[in-house]
Amino acid sequence: MISVDNIAVEFGGTTLFKDISFQINEKDRIALMGKNGAGKSTMLKILAGVRQPTRGKVSVPKDCVVAYLPQHLMTEDGRTVFEEASLAFAHLRETEKEIEEINHQLEIRTDYESDEYMALIEQVSTLSEKFYSIDMTHFEEDVEKTLLGLGFERTDFGRQTSEFSGGWRMRIELAKLLLKNPDVLLLDEPTNHLDIESIGWLEDFIMSSGKAVVVISHDRKFVDNITTRTIEVTMGRIYDYRATYSHYLELRKERREQQQKQYDEQQKMIQETKDFIERFKGTYSKTFQVQSRVKMLEKLELIEVDEEDTSSLRLKFPPSVRSGQYPVIVDGVGKTFPPREDIPGAEPKTVFRNASFTIERGEKIAFVGRNGEGKSTMVKCIMGQLQHEGTLQLGHNVQIGYFAQNQASLLDDELTVFQTIDDVAKGEVRNKIRDLLGAFMFGGEESTKKVKVLSGGERTRLAILKLLLEPVNLLILDEPTNHLDLKTKDVLKQALIDFDGTLIVVSHDRDFLDGLVNKVYEFGHQRVREHLCGIYEFLETKKMEELDAL
Repeated sequence: MISVDNIAVEFGGTTLFKDISFQINEKDRIALMGKNGAGKSTMLKILAGVRQPTRGKVSVPKDCVVAYLPQHLMTEDGRTVFEEASLAFAHLRETEKEIEEINHQLEIRTDYESDEYMALIEQVSTLSEKFYSIDMTHFEEDVEKTLLGLGFERTDFGRQTSEFSGGWRMRIELAKLLLKNPDVLLLDEPTNHLDIESIGWLEDFIMSSGKAVVVISHDRKFVDNITTRTIEVTMGRIYDYRATYSHYLELRKERREQQQKQYDEQQKMIQETKDFIERFKGTYSKTFQVQSRVKMLEKLELIEVDEEDTSSLRLKFPPSVRSGQYPVIVDGVGKTFPPREDIPGAEPKTVFRNASFTIERGEKIAFVGRNGEGKSTMVKCIMGQLQHEGTLQLGHNVQIGYFAQNQASLLDDELTVFQTIDDVAKGEVRNKIRDLLGAFMFGGEESTKKVKVLSGGERTRLAILKLLLEPVNLLILDEPTNHLDLKTKDVLKQALIDFDGTLIVVSHDRDFLDGLVNKVYEFGHQRVREHLCGIYEFLETKKMEELDAL
């Protein structure tokens, strides 16, 4: 369906990748994988036609509809949520108008035998066949279903898009793409702005649509559930596996071991050849042999080993004082925000009321629920950043480490990446700073960059790593995985499993939460409900509850 032929991308004297060729077939569900900076998003932009390769070409059939969801959107205001989502059908209105115009031409023209007249008949037949094959009578129902599936309430449909955060506007854009019923769906980190329920709905939609999908995602469970093929972008090349992501990891490990073996053998041969040249370079009888081996080394194609696997790196928290038995006690806590002044007729918004729970020392818990139901608000109440109803008490000797999305803005712009970590690293971890930076994608020259030149995602990663090296006994992490690749998430998750303090994590990443938390607090409908189980047991309970409600 889509053919990629020998494409290359070069900029500033750097080759991102070269001589890349592959096919996207009907019903292919492909995970585009690789470390951050390998060129995955660039590849997706080329497939979408929003960027051109330096060399090579991408061939897309004329009637193939390709829909692309980028990581960052520039959105317009002036429409309601429902109106914006309904723009997915704007092209059908244009087709209808085109059919009317051609029919009018056929009525007023009298050159019935001409080639032009016959061409108009053929054109209107093709357009009509395509237009009337789409059931336009139910388009409002389709818009409603899609918006509800992505987490909107019916009361949101009439609200202006300008009232929503960037994450919610991304969902509107995703709804528009899905409603277009494309032949190929290109998704760049679609789960970053979705809660657990919406991710489940999107999985079901993709699986049942039978369309081709190419997705970049750091949500391992999402990728494993929806894809059957993995294309890895690494060191300017691609490797194409007819396998799920989990199976690909096993195959990749075998490939890397084989590469390492070949690399070691080649390095041994090179060293022996250099020793021979050095030993006999002044010996007349060996002149021909020496020259022959020099030429051989010059022509030798060096074996490269793919990027080092840092998933085995263990990050250990520095020791901290022991907290009291109950680090957090919440009793009858509620939070209501006053009406927004910029929206006429807006009413106060209660996110939760009468929440009561106690967190014991050493517990690892998750705050989950739809976006906007109060997870981050509760965290800010615990941190003392928001006033609230009821009583919220921190235990004896509690030392909090807090990561929020704005944490990255608090870093010192004038320090380098290395200095930022070097300032907080203590004890034996100081010997592993370079390894840690590499695991968090700051290897090599990246560690010498100043903080002020880092992107938002890079600053976020650095802020998390800095937090992990500070001595705390209560860690509160609000969506820590949004800018981490899968290997870095593994390093973070293992560190949190080994952490002997208390953990509160707000996250929609099921794979990250699985095996990490043993208690779930569900935020929704102005309540906070406690579930004494892991994330998958909670999700199974939710499914049963939804079936009972039906």
